[in-house]
Amino acid sequence: MIAALVQFKLPQPLTRDEAREIFSSTAPKYREIPGLIRKYYVLSKDGGSAGGMYLWQSQQDAERLYTDEWRKFIRDKYGAEPSITYFESPVVVDNAAGEIITDA
Repeated sequence: MIAALVQFKLPQPLTRDEAREIFSSTAPKYREIPGLIRKYYVLSKDGGSAGGMYLWQSQQDAERLYTDEWRKFIRDKYGAEPSITYFESPVVVDNAAGEIITDA
């Protein structure tokens, strides 16, 4: 599995309530995306940075989403250029589901 951390600095800080409203409006876009296991929207404590933590089946699945069109969507929606950092994620502890997931 691959974890991808997407981050961008916001032109104006957001409150938690503002972020929840914006994130909720875009969340349906990420339903049913092939290879996407989970997505967490994130907002820094000071509201100055935002992004997402994605868990993917593979990096190829992730790269199918992170296109020039997707980057434009982020720039238009948030006024910032996203950066993407990939991490190997061989084991996930999911306490909500009561399971440990491995990529084996």
